[in-house]
Amino acid sequence: MMGTIIRTTTAAAVGCAAFATVAALAAPAGATATRVGIDPGISFGSATNYGTGCSYDLDGRVDDPVTPVVFYDNSVPIGIAKPSGAVAQLRWTPTTVGLHRIQIWQYHPDSEDVFPYVDIFVGVGLPSGSGCAVMN
Repeated sequence: MMGTIIRTTTAAAVGCAAFATVAALAAPAGATATRVGIDPGISFGSATNYGTGCSYDLDGRVDDPVTPVVFYDNSVPIGIAKPSGAVAQLRWTPTTVGLHRIQIWQYHPDSEDVFPYVDIFVGVGLPSGSGCAVMN
């Protein structure tokens, strides 16, 4: 379910606010985001396990356990998380139905930016306590 790695050579692609925040918090050593995933938990549906109004854990795998990680939904920053070891986590609740590209980025001053991503489809969610029923 993991997509390919996208590379870009400008920090402008990640948004000035997110770049400034992470650059100010970043450790001097290099960092690279390597993989992103999303856990559907107890959500279920006929076409997708992800629904609006339901919450999911996003996992960003990185090779620097100190530098903060920026999470994106369709190229819009949705949060910043500090890694615990090689994983940064963020709780995400989608608000719109349709295709979503979840990406992560970790500041690295000495090389081009790397944006691992995963593409998912989000349907209409019906939260049901501990899980979520998802309609297309």
